[in-house]
Amino acid sequence: MDRIRLIKQGVSARVLGQMAKKMSISKEWLAGMLGLVLVTVDSKVREYEPLSVDEGSRVLGMASLIGRVQTMVEESGNPEGFNAAEWVGRWIERPLPALGGQKPAELMDTFDGQMLVSGIVARMQSGEYL
Repeated sequence: MDRIRLIKQGVSARVLGQMAKKMSISKEWLAGMLGLVLVTVDSKVREYEPLSVDEGSRVLGMASLIGRVQTMVEESGNPEGFNAAEWVGRWIERPLPALGGQKPAELMDTFDGQMLVSGIVARMQSGEYL
């Protein structure tokens, strides 16, 4: 419910740049991967306007994926020195057999694609997918 409330209240457009920095990728690349128009996002940053519900949902979907990876590593018992955001930034660019050879990044612009990618991470956590 908190995530839904946050999306409806409006996710700050600044979050995209902050997330890109944490992932060690460019804001341009992250925006494109999420299907966002960077000029529009930058305009919203300048005008202190939030992202639309759809835009905010996609950005929070990426944040959720990073959080899932962080939790997975913490539960493994050895999170020291691990940067989940950077790991996701690299991992999403790797073609995966579970996606028919597609890269997770190619699916992050839709809710269903994000759920599919998140499911793969969950399978990795359970040991089902290596």
